[in-house]
Amino acid sequence: MNIKDYKNVWVFIETARDEVKRVGLELLNQGRILADANDEKLIAVVIGRHLDAAAQSVIAHGADEVIVVEGEEYADYNTDGYTNVMVKLVEKYKPSVILIGATNNGRDLGPRVSCRLATGLTADCTGLEINEETRDVAWTRPAFGGNLMATILCSATRPQIGTVRPGVFKKAQPDFARTANIIREEIKTPAEEIRTKLVGFIKAEGDVVVNLEEAEIIVSGGRGLGKPENFACIRELAEVLEATVGASRAAVDAGWISPLHQVGQTGKTVGPKIYIACGISGAIQHLAGMSSSDIIVAINKDPDAPILGVADYGIVGDLFEVVPVLIEEIKKIKTK
Repeated sequence: MNIKDYKNVWVFIETARDEVKRVGLELLNQGRILADANDEKLIAVVIGRHLDAAAQSVIAHGADEVIVVEGEEYADYNTDGYTNVMVKLVEKYKPSVILIGATNNGRDLGPRVSCRLATGLTADCTGLEINEETRDVAWTRPAFGGNLMATILCSATRPQIGTVRPGVFKKAQPDFARTANIIREEIKTPAEEIRTKLVGFIKAEGDVVVNLEEAEIIVSGGRGLGKPENFACIRELAEVLEATVGASRAAVDAGWISPLHQVGQTGKTVGPKIYIACGISGAIQHLAGMSSSDIIVAINKDPDAPILGVADYGIVGDLFEVVPVLIEEIKKIKTK
């Protein structure tokens, strides 16, 4: 391949029930920085059906162009259909960079596309920037169990592809006055080539919806809770704040709460407006998963706990004394 033929930054926009998932909007914001650094366009790629609203949303969030592929066979994500579309689009337009959210679907799509195109893929990235010397994307990701961060360049092939964790970057404020060109491509995938089909969603009995990536407020508990029953105070604080419950790896490994709630390098990377850490010491793996939060509040009885070093507001004290007071004060404010 002639690398000089490849240009522009693409962001794969994942949708669910015809609506844009937040991670795609987050990647548009960082994609803008990458595109501007090399004087290229930022292009959103949306696959699915009923995508007019999705196209307008990504334009409002900064896309210079939108490539739309619609079809009933793309109503729900499937590996074969979406891979077929992405490969054909890349072969036609030759992007230099493709950003994909590191969701369940993105982690499935990215490797398949990269193999078809005989190019590299850097998975589960937590940082992106342009290398000053090569002008390639410098992809940063955890390595060796999260004990260090590796920066990877894909200099020999194109496109450069990477999956990026949800919550790592902030989405831009939308400007619905923006306009951009919408390119509609007709790409069909025969039914016999699609080997999987989504027949429905089944919610496991007793499970609750845990959407940490989309949460604006998260209240997390850690080893300092002492036992699983004590998560009740975390849930009560989350309830009065209309927040989502999170947890550290230590609490999950102890079996106190479902892994669906885990925040950190081996769990979910989050970026809420407010993150409240209760009884969490602040291991490097946990900090990497929540340090992009707008406001961090830490409650810990150890004044030397690492979490207090990154907190905007730190409370040194027993969480079982502090949290009930917070709950009562918040209730008073809400009743006024």
